Amino acid sequence: MARVKLIEKGQADPRIKEMFQKLEDQNIPILNLFKAVGNCPRIGHNLVRLGDAVLRPEFIDPKLRELAILRVGNLLRSGYEFTKHVTIGLDVGVTEDQIDELSNWTSSKRFTDIERAVLQYTDEVTLNVKVSDSTFANLKRFFDDKAIVKLTATIGYYGMVSRMLVALQIELEPGEKAFIPKF
Repeated sequence: MARVKLIEKGQADPRIKEMFQKLEDQNIPILNLFKAVGNCPRIGHNLVRLGDAVLRPEFIDPKLRELAILRVGNLLRSGYEFTKHVTIGLDVGVTEDQIDELSNWTSSKRFTDIERAVLQYTDEVTLNVKVSDSTFANLKRFFDDKAIVKLTATIGYYGMVSRMLVALQIELEPGEKAFIPKF
């Protein structure tokens, strides 16, 4: 059970009501995450806006973005985040084998060189914040500055979201089956 109240549309601050309505108008479900951040309207509103910007398919291949997001959820043990992005990942080309082997990607044969560069960078940003020169140099082989900034923002954003989900014990929506990642 969530540690904070999940704000419903009828109870919400006008800014959150408007945000919920925009999501509904786009056929985007009002996730428990959005309801939780509805407790803090300015942050909730801007968190959703930033998430929208991060998910736009620009500068980085969506498959690589989703591998990074799944890895962040895996590293931070955020079953909610991991579950939400399994379907998205599969839709953009992440394979079931890659999802199954994400915890052991360093020894898996299922990842390409560019995917390994993204995963190594994701691990270091998520766990250490500081990135080694060799990891960064390897990433630079594949990406320009725009893509690196986008990837870094994506990792940081989903690190923040995963931390919120875990700390506040936000559960999946009713009826949704969790995809439990291997840790």
